[in-house]
Order: sequence, then structure tokens, then C-alpha cells
Amino acid sequence: MKHSGEQLPVYSLDNFSSPERKSQQFQVEVFDANRHFSVKYPHRHDFFEVLYLLKGSGYHVIDGNKYEIRPPCVFFMSPGQAHKLELSNDIEGYIFIFTSDFYLIDRSNQNSLIEFPFFYTIHQDNPPLLLENENDIRFLETLFRKSIAEIEESGAHFPEMLRSILNLILTTCSARYKVNENILNKGKGQFLVKRFFHLLEENNQKNLSLSEYAGIIGVTANHLTQTVKVLTGKTSLQIIKAKQLLEIKRLLVHTNLSVSEISNQLSFVDQSYFSKFFKRETGLTPLQYRTDTLK
Repeated sequence: MKHSGEQLPVYSLDNFSSPERKSQQFQVEVFDANRHFSVKYPHRHDFFEVLYLLKGSGYHVIDGNKYEIRPPCVFFMSPGQAHKLELSNDIEGYIFIFTSDFYLIDRSNQNSLIEFPFFYTIHQDNPPLLLENENDIRFLETLFRKSIAEIEESGAHFPEMLRSILNLILTTCSARYKVNENILNKGKGQFLVKRFFHLLEENNQKNLSLSEYAGIIGVTANHLTQTVKVLTGKTSLQIIKAKQLLEIKRLLVHTNLSVSEISNQLSFVDQSYFSKFFKRETGLTPLQYRTDTLK
């Protein structure tokens, strides 16, 4: 876990793995009130997560969006997102966490993870998949149970088995996940935009420019902006600004860092510009926002 006492905790996959599997890039287990480790909420992590809930109630807050838990349902999270779970004591389900390296190791298409509709979503939201078909509910439960059994047996090919089962879980969920038809018809453009969102999460403390993001992706700034505008209704600069504001709000609400420390951490030129930027966009000073939110 990479944090100081005042930072928003960032958990790595090895925080969730048993000692004998510290070096592995995945973990699957039962998710209930008796989990073998505790985490501080809210937090973020640097891996992908699939959370399948079969019983219980509560709320899942992801990057400020609050979703009611209505089992059977599946939540999906991408690296970098901040979240908080508010769960009833009778919560039951399964959790599969994994790194991109684990899923992509043998794949020729290195974009296949972000092609799933629930990772790095175009509208930057995370609504759960609500399952209604009894066959789907039982099939997914069987896949999670099989994953756990494979880990316990630890046969010679169990990582490959886990990778295949994970792909089946993701593909099944993708087939049932409701996506706006207009988004589906945008072809390669949506993958460019999702790649952009992926980079925003990876570089959220570097304060990169639009041209720098475009350069990493391998397109012109103008092409990136036009594609983002078509799919989201916003310009690339508006998306960058929104991500900066989200990150500032995360740190103001979930840490005890001073305004100056947050400004430095997010690579702003100076605290004065940082505060003016925040007030211009929100109508509040950083300290006013922190005070009002924590009331």
C-alpha cells in the first residue's frame, strides 16, 4: 500500500494476496463480512476489480457517484478510481482482482481490456450490471467458484485456467452490459477516448498538457479533441480540467493534506494559481469546499 498517514490510500494487488502468492497478479475470493484483511475507505487501487454481489445491501461510491447495491449485480473498477463501500453485515459475493499484465500477457490486442464497456467508461461513470436472468446469475457464480477452486488446487496450469475463466467472466458481463447504441457505432474512436481516460488516470498528478497526452497516444491534439467531442460532447481540455478537479476534490475530502501540499502534489505552478483555478471552476475556495463537504 503506497500512502502516508495523510494521503488517500492506494492499494496494490499484493495487499490483497496471501503471503505465498505475493508475486502473483491476481486474486479471487469470497467477498463477505469475514474477509481476511481490512482496508481503509475511501481508497483507490492500481489494479482492475470485478465485484459480484449476490446478497446484502448498501452503497458503492465510485469517484463521487453513489450506486445502490441491488444484488445480484456486478461492479467494475479501473485502476486509479477512488471508491468507498457501505455494506450490510449480510453481504455475500465474490471478488476477482487482477493487473492488466495478467490479462494481456498472451493477447495480441493490447487494447482488449479497455474495449470492455465497463472499464474507463466514455461517460466516466460506473453503473453496475444488474443481473436478471437466472442462468446468467448461476453461470457467473460457477465461474467464480471454479476460479477459487483452481487457486486452491494450484495445478501446473492454473494461471492459464484463471486467465481463461476471467475472460469468460468479462465477456459474459460485457454481453449483458447495457451500452448506448450511439457509442457502439463510433468504432475506433471510442477506444481512442478510453485510452485517453486511461492515461488521465495514470498521469493524474503530472499536470500534462493536451499536446503531451496526444503525443503519448500518437495522434494530433486536434484529432484527439475532435474525437473526444464527438463521443462525449466535451473537448479534451474540458475532460482534462474535469479530471484535475476530481483529483483535487478527492484529496481535499479524503486526506488531511494542506492546500499547498495538494497544489505541489498535482504539479501546479504555485498555490495561488491552484486556488484561483479551483474557485473559478467551482465557485468555492479549496478550504470552503473541504469544509462544506465534510459538514
